[in-house]
Amino acid sequence: MKIKLKLILLKKGFGQTNFNMDLPELKKQLIREELGITNEFGRIITFVDFANVNNWFREDRQSIDDTLLKENQKIVIDLDGLYAFLKLFSDDVRFYYGHDPSSTGSMSFLYKTKSVFGKGRTFTKPIQWVRHHVSDYELETNTRNLFKDGDGVYVRLPKSNFDVEIAVDVMKVIDRCDSICLLSSDADFAYLNTHLKTKGKKVILIKGGHITHQLRSSVHLRINAQNIKKHITQIMQKPGG
Repeated sequence: MKIKLKLILLKKGFGQTNFNMDLPELKKQLIREELGITNEFGRIITFVDFANVNNWFREDRQSIDDTLLKENQKIVIDLDGLYAFLKLFSDDVRFYYGHDPSSTGSMSFLYKTKSVFGKGRTFTKPIQWVRHHVSDYELETNTRNLFKDGDGVYVRLPKSNFDVEIAVDVMKVIDRCDSICLLSSDADFAYLNTHLKTKGKKVILIKGGHITHQLRSSVHLRINAQNIKKHITQIMQKPGG
């Protein structure tokens, strides 16, 4: 593996002196170069809007090597891989995610995030459940539990936005970094990013799918989630598969 990384770095123009680095440093330098994260970004603090990130590969039917997934397989975010990847270029990583106190699985996941990202870098709050009344067309493809009230049939959708919390925390640490990296496709962050530009800060956006023109133009560097898929995901079996 080390020899392979050395050969790749040599082809990309890195000098012989770089070969004296250990494997982690070689990997760090290679990935930063691939992503376009140059030294001009300086000290980077990363903010993970996980409710958004968690949906990036939900519809993917191909693995990282472009082979088709089996019917009972799905692609999920690997928390350990995500953290290790982000630490390759981040001085600090902060994780934001809502939890369901009534769900054992949700609480176990929250415990996992704290063990990976650290208790002081995991920010959470209970999710809220919003009623969404479904049409006859939606009923045909619905897989959620159904409920009924005076207005008809509905499903309960989880809601736990962290736009405000992330924006406030960014402003708290703005003097301790040169750039922020935001993992989200949420258009609401365009206003924050534009403000950071006026403060002389740079913004890196790692996003999945399409984003608005306003969000696109508010950042200095955009990274497509598909380009980092191999670093932050794993294949798991679907429940009941």
